[in-house]
Amino acid sequence: MGVTPAHLSGYLQIVTDSIRALTLADYPEALRLGAEAFGPPPPGAVPEAPDVWPPNGLHSSGTFRGGRMAAKMSARELASWFDGVEVPTSGISSVTVAAEHRGEGLLTDLFGRLLSESRERGEVISTLYPTAPGIYRKFGYEIVGTLRQVEIPTAQLSGVQPVEGLWTRRATTDDVPAVTATYTAWAREQSGPITRTTALFDPGDVLRENRSVTLVVDAEDTVRGYAVWTRGAGYDAASTLDVEDLVALDAEANRALWRMLGSWASVTGAVRLWTSGDDVTRLSLPTRAWSEVKTNSYMLRLLDVPGAFALRSAPEGLAADLPFRVEGDRTGMIDGSYRLDVEHGAVGCTTAGPAGRSYTPQGIALAWSGAQSSADIRRAGHLTGPTTDDRIWDALFGCAQIHVRDYF
Repeated sequence: MGVTPAHLSGYLQIVTDSIRALTLADYPEALRLGAEAFGPPPPGAVPEAPDVWPPNGLHSSGTFRGGRMAAKMSARELASWFDGVEVPTSGISSVTVAAEHRGEGLLTDLFGRLLSESRERGEVISTLYPTAPGIYRKFGYEIVGTLRQVEIPTAQLSGVQPVEGLWTRRATTDDVPAVTATYTAWAREQSGPITRTTALFDPGDVLRENRSVTLVVDAEDTVRGYAVWTRGAGYDAASTLDVEDLVALDAEANRALWRMLGSWASVTGAVRLWTSGDDVTRLSLPTRAWSEVKTNSYMLRLLDVPGAFALRSAPEGLAADLPFRVEGDRTGMIDGSYRLDVEHGAVGCTTAGPAGRSYTPQGIALAWSGAQSSADIRRAGHLTGPTTDDRIWDALFGCAQIHVRDYF
């Protein structure tokens, strides 16, 4: 029998494909492949010839065919806030396959390699921003939240009432620790935000060129909130004030920041704010105008089921014994039967015998993060079995807004 092109393609892939960690020598080709997939980076956004790459905390691997890079992806050492605890997180980014090799399954082995390494480092969950969610669902990820940019007409902020006892001032380098502490105070009370304390974050970057940071302070000059903003070009209705980050620790600080942003009404048509979830900052606005400009979905999966649940906490006084299983993980990392033991505010998770309650990898991601109720996870097809424990699961983890403010 003759060899068909399909047979030949498969044969060549077996004998010539190799996967390895990327090094500094691979940087030019990795940059080229990334620019091909996502477009050229803005001038100055990435170094042309770094001294060290990948940097500390970034792990990049590539698939090579005939000595040429055919696919690549990276895993970032991050941490996410859940229940006031820093949960070790593998942030997947720079997922790229050369146009000639798409549809050949090259991502399967790359995901297997990077996620396995992430788990070995102690990272118990993995997150990413998908360009096409369907691709990543095959690897156990599901959408748990969104990072979105919204627009508010600047003129409609004029009704924000003044605040007594608080002032706004421009931040300096001496204020960087206070800005970091303010973000941390906000983030540790949420579900999902990146901690901004790992090696890949430079606190001083908040004051990089072309950015401005306005602080809200009290009479003792204690920082109660901040806004990171960039002034767009022009001074007419088409001009914008772009707010990259707005964090306030109380309602008064929130109002003070919006009042400052509203002061730009004579020279900007709109304020554009990056936010997530149903941001409570909206409650300080005197207008209903809040239109979405851009949306980036945020996906999550578990890498270590017992390890991930052990970092969650439970309401005091709630005790439960909850068997469940996970089925259908293509990476083979989390399939199995488990049991949650909830007592005295702690959550323990161990492997166990068969259970009737069954999650897909996407379902257990939604349940663990609290992004959806048990009833809705069932409606999505990611939970089957008895409904007896649904309300207990929801009481434990649930239905939380996921907030994310850092795109990677």
